[in-house]
This record gives sequence, structure tokens and C-alpha cells, in this order.
Amino acid sequence: MTITKISAIPDDKEMLRAAVELTRDISTARPEIYWPDMLVSAAVGYGALYGAIAAVLGGQPAWIALAFGLVSSLALYRALLFIHELTHIHETALPGFRFAWNLLVGMPMLTPSFMYEGVHTLHHARTRYGTVDDPEYLPLALMKPWTLPLFAAIAVLLPIGLLIRSALLVPLGAVIPPLRRLVWERVSSLSINPAFRRRAPEGSFRTMVFWQELGASLWALFLLWSAWAWDWRPLAVAMGVISLTAVLNQVRTLVAHLWANDGDAMTVTGQYLDSVNVPPPGLLAELWAPVGLRYHALHHLLASMPYHSYPEAHRRLARQFGNGTTYDKANYPGLLPLVGKLVSSTMVRR
Repeated sequence: MTITKISAIPDDKEMLRAAVELTRDISTARPEIYWPDMLVSAAVGYGALYGAIAAVLGGQPAWIALAFGLVSSLALYRALLFIHELTHIHETALPGFRFAWNLLVGMPMLTPSFMYEGVHTLHHARTRYGTVDDPEYLPLALMKPWTLPLFAAIAVLLPIGLLIRSALLVPLGAVIPPLRRLVWERVSSLSINPAFRRRAPEGSFRTMVFWQELGASLWALFLLWSAWAWDWRPLAVAMGVISLTAVLNQVRTLVAHLWANDGDAMTVTGQYLDSVNVPPPGLLAELWAPVGLRYHALHHLLASMPYHSYPEAHRRLARQFGNGTTYDKANYPGLLPLVGKLVSSTMVRR
């Protein structure tokens, strides 16, 4: 039996056309949804983080701190993933939202928006997706089985890496140009492709990077000072919460695609079929893939669609095309079947 390479799949022009035509009326970002969602998520996350720290400092039972920590991680995870929206919505669509998000979420969590802006859009480029030039792609399905747990587990170290980057490497890079260039190229983007090298920022984006870097570095230095001068436990609790958040995001990333491309450029339909939707009725996907990311395949058809419109866009396209069609082939029932599919792919002898 001949197996069609995913990079050789032709475009389903009817599906691509329908995706645009059926969703024109829901393609505008609604500030009355964005603002409360982000602000409440951040408030719950920081409130629960305070509860976890207070439980540890007050000698409360461990389960109380763990419960607060879990709530904090899930809420901050949702707040943090608005960084994905910032890369796609027009800068004039939500006045002040980017600034507020960076002030409340991005810089406190040492992941300001520049770490994703200008990088994630490369992942959506027609000729880059799934190739060696894609910063967010690794052919995990074609790699060894042991790479999957390693891929997920390495996220535990992310808060330590972010702290070292902002508190040490960025300040040193300000006075050591070669180090500054190395830090920017290698550790200034939320990418997973180790071969990716980031180009130097230019124009107004460079100015934005400067202020975001400054804010994140000052905050990182304050955190280290507070741990030294006051108590190390609040920082340890916070880093534990962020580690869990990072692992959640890494698991989501693990099943956001099938990771089956061997490096060739792909059609838009090929990109769609290499990506994943986890539509309702399952409820857990809203926890591990919030802010519209449970519709990741649909996102690759309609990248600029605001996250709150994806459920309705999916309902319309599912009604239009039904079971067994190209659109239906990117829909999956949940996290565990996707993990199982990926693990099985790595075990195939090639």
C-alpha cells in the first residue's frame, strides 16, 4: 500500500474557501471578552499563588498549598496563553491590551510578548511550516520514543532558565555585545527547534523589546534579592507553580500537531491535517488547551480569528462538511488518544 506523504497532500480548495466565507461575520476581536477573561485569569492565578505561599509560610498542611498551587497554575496558564493572541490580532484591534498583558502577566512571569511576537508567525508561513526554518516544529513522530518524555520533562526547568536569562544574561549582555547577540539568537524566543536562530529586532519592535527586557530583568533581580534578603520559600513556591504551568503547555504542544512532516514545505491543507482539533463534548481540553487552542488545526486555517470565535467557526464548518471529510480528519476525541497516537508513531520502524 502506498502511503501519501503529508507534504504531498494537495489543497482542499472547497474547505479553504468555506473556512473564510462562513466566518467573515465573527472575525473581529471583542474587547468585552478579551479584557475580563485575561484580567480574571490573572487575578485568580495570583490570588491562588498568594494562598499557596501563605500556606507554606504558615505551616499549613501540604495539601492546602498544593490545591492553591494547582488553581494558580491553571489560571496563570490561561492568562499566559493570551500571548498567542497578541501575535495574531492587529495592534490596533484591542487598544492597551498588549501593554496591560505585559505589565500584569508577561513581565511578572518573565515571558514578555516579544518572546513570541515575530516568532510564532514564522510557524504559520506557507513555506516554513514543518521545515527546518520553522521555530516551532520538530518531527517528533519520526524520532525515537524516548524523545517524547524528555520533551515534556525539560519544561520543569523553564522557570530556572527564565530567571537566569532575565537576571543574569540580559544585564551582562548589555555590556558584552557578543553575549547579547548570542542571548537574542538562542534564548529570546519560545521556540522548540534547536536549529532556529532569531534575527536582530528592528525599528519600533526593537524599542518594545528594550522596555520589555528592562521590566523583566528588574523584576527578576527583585525576586532574587527578596529570596536572599527575606525568605527563599515564596520564590520556590512561585517557581514550582510556573514549572507546572510550563509542563501543561509542553504537553499541549506535544499534541498540537501530529509532527509527521519530514521537512518538506506543505500545502495549507497538509498543515491543517498535521494539526489537531479537540472539539466538544470533552470538557478537559478547556483546561489543557485554553484560549481557543483546542482548535489548533482550525487556527491554521484561520490564523487571525479571535479565540472566542473558534467554537462557532468549528460548528459552522462541521455542519458544512460532516464526517469523513477533510475537515473532519483533523478532529480528535481527547488528550490521551493523541498521546497514544504520537507514541505509536515513534515506534514504527523506518
